[in-house]
Amino acid sequence: MNILVCISKAPDTTSKITFKDGDTKFNEDGVQFIVNPYDEWYALVRALELKEANGGKVTIISVGTADYEPIMRKALAIGADEAFRVDSEASDAYQVAAEIANYISSNSFDLVLTGKETINYNGSQVGGMIAAIIDSPYASHATKLEVNGSTAMVERDKQGGVEVLELTLPAVISAAKGMAEQRIPNMRGIMAARSKPLTVVPASVTETLTETIKFSLPPAKGDVKLVDPENMTELINLLHNEAKAI
Repeated sequence: MNILVCISKAPDTTSKITFKDGDTKFNEDGVQFIVNPYDEWYALVRALELKEANGGKVTIISVGTADYEPIMRKALAIGADEAFRVDSEASDAYQVAAEIANYISSNSFDLVLTGKETINYNGSQVGGMIAAIIDSPYASHATKLEVNGSTAMVERDKQGGVEVLELTLPAVISAAKGMAEQRIPNMRGIMAARSKPLTVVPASVTETLTETIKFSLPPAKGDVKLVDPENMTELINLLHNEAKAI
């Protein structure tokens, strides 16, 4: 089984977020980047589990500049076999999806996995766009994935239950929490990652369909009001008249 996993970088959750260029760009100065957790913990690890069960190869791909390579090396250390970096700054979801789809069109994959979203943009768009461009079946927010021959069985959490889908491979699937358990790279994997191939491929001419007008931070938290636990009347009054919660 030949599996492609799409990898993106994301700021560590402890990073202080600021913007520059008139609040139109994320300020990366001093920010520690990690592999996007949905890509790493669920998409990549499930791909490795399927490879271990069925044989084959796991390839990772990113659309980004050279500063993506450290996080790609981590994915190699976890167990991916090879990596490809499309040499282009990631501008928007369509541009990223089109670059990955262009790479897929020149290669052969049984399965393409992505995280359900990135933790810095939360767009949940790339997987669906890839599937549309390459005209493949698509399932999003999958919490379980099993492969039997040329068929993939996918489960997705739905309100009040679970939805089960059957897809014919090749297919594109985005992974959500529950798909797999996080793996920590061991020393052997870290050492092996240094010699695994990381190939840079030129970008195609892909248009950008969106433009960032402005980023803004959420408003600072206001002061809290402390209410005596014995004074339920005051609590109900505040919830009703000020918070408008009841």
